[in-house]
Amino acid sequence: MQVICFEDQHVDQLSPIVHARPAYAITCASHRLIDWLFWCFGQDAGSGSIHGLVRSYLEVLQELDFKISTPSGVDTEGGVLLVNARLVPRVSLERSLRALAESSSSAAVFDSEDGSILAARICGKDLRPVSEREPTVSLIDALESAARGLPRWEDAAATEFQVFRFPHDVVAHHMTSMGDAMQWRIENGDYVQQQDGVFVRSGVSIGDHASIHTEDGPIILEEGVKIGPFCFLEGPLYAGAGTRVLEHAAIKDGVSLGHTVKIGGEVEASIIEGFTNKQHHGFLGHSYLGSWINLGAGTCNSDLKNTYGKINIEYGDRKIATGMQFLGCIMGDYSKTAINTGIFTGKVIGVCSMLYGFVTGNVPSYVNYARLFGQTSLLPAEVMVNTQQRMFARRKVEQRECDKQLIVDMYQRTEPEREAQHLGL
Repeated sequence: MQVICFEDQHVDQLSPIVHARPAYAITCASHRLIDWLFWCFGQDAGSGSIHGLVRSYLEVLQELDFKISTPSGVDTEGGVLLVNARLVPRVSLERSLRALAESSSSAAVFDSEDGSILAARICGKDLRPVSEREPTVSLIDALESAARGLPRWEDAAATEFQVFRFPHDVVAHHMTSMGDAMQWRIENGDYVQQQDGVFVRSGVSIGDHASIHTEDGPIILEEGVKIGPFCFLEGPLYAGAGTRVLEHAAIKDGVSLGHTVKIGGEVEASIIEGFTNKQHHGFLGHSYLGSWINLGAGTCNSDLKNTYGKINIEYGDRKIATGMQFLGCIMGDYSKTAINTGIFTGKVIGVCSMLYGFVTGNVPSYVNYARLFGQTSLLPAEVMVNTQQRMFARRKVEQRECDKQLIVDMYQRTEPEREAQHLGL
């Protein structure tokens, strides 16, 4: 059976967190959808059965970083499992994916809100129109058309298919899914229980006088994680391989740290992707940070309104009621903050931007944002390419041509963000 994970027409609603990654690579409660697909249908990346249909500028990165290719056609013998890349990677999704894949007849799962295809099992006979499509019809259009003609999958597991509609949904699902995600890792991983509720892999060190609390959930530390002295750690907490938690840090209330992260200060209920730095004092709460971000010393965000009311968030010209009382910031890859930057509640920050002073509104991509000082200017793509090279060198990461091209592609794709804010850039 061929597994095809596809980005649909709603993927751009997840900007800015999908500018630099396929939607299936969003981390939520320490898991990504692509991880579940490898677990269910081929443990090793590059097994050949899993393919991705993503935005064209991400195809090279998909092949190099995830070892999966863009499909040239469909498997009319074994059939296709079509999976929406916006699916929430909850633990319960594993059983649902397996159950749908094992279905003996074609069926589809549709979003009850907007009718989007969430997943579909398309057997060989129903793939004939796809394989015989006209050259002007794209593969994803043909697959979606085939899936829309299928009967609804009538199974209790169908309710487990849920999607991210907007970036704040990642934070919301993270908060409710973290406990189950940690328990699944303990049951299926080869961790050693170093002390009550603390599960580690090789090379982990925990500094002197750490205050560790696992009453509300376990703490899981991957290979090479280093915890400095005098740290407060409260589960559920996940730290990816090679991450460093600096001395006197307080990490609590459900935090997921990616690999090779440097973290300090106070962090709660947040997702931080790989290679991001928040080394110094300052508060980060109920937020999502992409990769290659650096938060300057004293950077803080607000995640609670002074009125204690529910938070509304703006995406472009749309205002969305989140229903959340706690919501911090959403920050795209490669963005940076200066010392003592203050980010107001529920703000969205694009990719490759530099922030100074108070951030009282959303920040588009590729700008120097210093409205407190009456200054907002364009940050050219070539400046960010050079910045990327210096950042990669510090982490001993090779800067590939596709990495440089990503900066250029994102710059071009985010032009409407800057135009919409009438910055005159």
